[in-house]
Amino acid sequence: MKRVITLGLLVILAFGTQGVFAQEMADLPEPVFFDTAAQKAPVLYKDAGFWLPDFDEVVYYLWNFDYASTDRADFYSIASLAAAASSDSAIPGSIRNNKYFIESVRLTNLAQAAFEDGDYDLSTQYSQQAVYQAQLSDEYVTLQLKIKAANDAIAAAKARLDWANSSAVNASSRYPTEYTNARNSYNDAIGYRGSERWDDAVDAANRVINALAYVTEAPPNQPPSQPQPGPTPLPAQYTVRPWAISKDCLWNIAGRPWAYGDPKQWKLLYNANKAKLPQPNNPDLIHPGMVLDIPSIKGETRSGMWDAGATYSPLR
Repeated sequence: MKRVITLGLLVILAFGTQGVFAQEMADLPEPVFFDTAAQKAPVLYKDAGFWLPDFDEVVYYLWNFDYASTDRADFYSIASLAAAASSDSAIPGSIRNNKYFIESVRLTNLAQAAFEDGDYDLSTQYSQQAVYQAQLSDEYVTLQLKIKAANDAIAAAKARLDWANSSAVNASSRYPTEYTNARNSYNDAIGYRGSERWDDAVDAANRVINALAYVTEAPPNQPPSQPQPGPTPLPAQYTVRPWAISKDCLWNIAGRPWAYGDPKQWKLLYNANKAKLPQPNNPDLIHPGMVLDIPSIKGETRSGMWDAGATYSPLR
C-alpha cells in the first residue's frame, strides 16, 4: 500500500502540482516520451537550464526503497550525481556539500518523516522544496567550478608571463609582438574575471599561453638584452609562427628585411620549400612550426636560424 501511495506522490511531484510553493518553482514543460532507451534525453526546466531527475530511475529507487532498514533518505539530484561521477574528486567537499545541498537533504528528511506519518500533502510540499534547493545546489557547484577554472587559467597565464619577463628570456625586447599580445590578453583575463565573465577569462588566459608558445630563453653566455658583437649574417632558416601572432605567410616573410625586403620574392621561398609543404601545389598553406629555408638571392651570406633578438642588416 505504501508503495502505491509513493508512486502516486511521485507522479504528482514529477508532473507538477499547484501547491503553496509553486510560485518559487520553475514551470515544467510537457513531458517527452521516447520509444527506446537510446533516444532518452534529459528534460530541461523551461528557460532555466535545470536538469530534471530521470523519472524511471526515481520510480525504481522509491519502489525498491527499504523503509524499515533506514532512518533517513538522502536526496541527490541527477545533475549532482552526474557531476560527481565525472569529476567528484576535483570538487572540494565544501562546494559539494554547500548550504543548498544541505537544505535539500534536510527537506527530504522532513518529506520522508511526513510521508511515514501519513501527511502526504505536507510530504509533497517538502519534496518540492527539496528539489528546488537541489537545483540551487547544482547552480552553485557549476558557478564555483567556473570560478576555479578561471582562477587556475589566470594563475597559469601569470606564471608563463613572469617567465617570459625574466632576465633569462627578456621577451619584451626579444619578442616584443608576442609579449605585448600576451600582456594585453592577461589584462583582458583580469578584467573579465572582475566582471564575472568566467568563460571569457579562461579564453583570454589561454591566449597568453598561445602568444608565448614560441618564445624561448636567450642563448647561453650572452646577455639577452645586448646585440651580438659584429655583423650578424642574414638567417638561412625561419620557423613559421601562428598567423594570429605574426601574420606569417610566404608573401609577408619574403617582405621582411632579414629575408628579401620584397614580398614579391615569395616565389623564391615557395620553390625552395615546396617539397616541405603539406600541399606542395598550394603556396598559401604553411603550418606553424615548419622550418623554411631562405636561399640567397644576391649572393649574400646566410647562416643559422632567424633570431628575434639578433640585429640584421637589411638586404641591399
